[in-house]
Amino acid sequence: MPKFILQLDRESLRQWLPLVTLVLLVTLVGVFQPSFLRPSTLLQLASDTAVLFVLATGVTFVIMLGGIDLSIQSMASLASVIVALTVARLGYGSFVLAIAIGVVAGLASGLAHVLLKIPSFIATLAMSGVLASSALVLSKERSITLGELDRGYQTWITGTVYGLPNVIIIGFIVLVIAHILQSQTRFGRYSAAIGAGEPAAYASGVKVDRQKVYAYILSAGFAALAGVVLAGRLASGSPTLAAEMLLPSIAAVVVGGTAITGGVGSIWRTLIGALIITVVRIGMTFLGVNIFAQNIVFGAVLIGAVAITIDRSKIPIVK
Repeated sequence: MPKFILQLDRESLRQWLPLVTLVLLVTLVGVFQPSFLRPSTLLQLASDTAVLFVLATGVTFVIMLGGIDLSIQSMASLASVIVALTVARLGYGSFVLAIAIGVVAGLASGLAHVLLKIPSFIATLAMSGVLASSALVLSKERSITLGELDRGYQTWITGTVYGLPNVIIIGFIVLVIAHILQSQTRFGRYSAAIGAGEPAAYASGVKVDRQKVYAYILSAGFAALAGVVLAGRLASGSPTLAAEMLLPSIAAVVVGGTAITGGVGSIWRTLIGALIITVVRIGMTFLGVNIFAQNIVFGAVLIGAVAITIDRSKIPIVK
């Protein structure tokens, strides 16, 4: 079979398989548990997906470059702690502070990666340790519950607009912003070019290091926003609040069809991937699967998605 036909088949599979998988999963769970298709359940599913999607959005920018960010769950947990500790004094400023700290953390990760030439998974793994330890120290190793007065500042997260939860609206706004960044800016075009072929991007005059730093800033910034939203929804901050969200968020990106080696993908694919992960999680709950077995399923799904989307010609390149 001609090589171009094989490439076309692979691209078609990468493009449509996530959407087909999502439809099949929803249908399958709905057949076994019709209550899954109730509007209230689907609305809850969308709300849960919004938080995961915000977290996965940031790391999408990094994966598009062919890198990885392993600090996002620690950043989200630290952001929740910062909000819980400062909202009584700073009010809405606590949210700005948490996101600003995320931006600084992303800047540090990006600079460590590009200036010290440290592989992204090492740089961000080290940053994850720093952020996780900071959250433990600041919270004194405990969960911090927001007071009744403090929760008034969370209504932009916990409230509704014409019956639609605000958290879904936040997810939609993030989707629009991320889509514009990817499709309408030089950063988005350069990111795809760098992921497709970093040496060629260098040769074309693209300031690769600068684009990488931008990507890590966005990743940590969106992770901090996810932590802020989690703190609002759960009315608490904790150094382990997002500890179990790293694998699902990366899985959401890859399952959606973004290649782990970079160059191919979009924020819309991440949205589909996040929906798939949430449907799998909630579907397993509806079907009575042990909650502790969920990461086994996520791991298997991630391996399968990588096997389908990975560009094996880039495997020798360490980014």
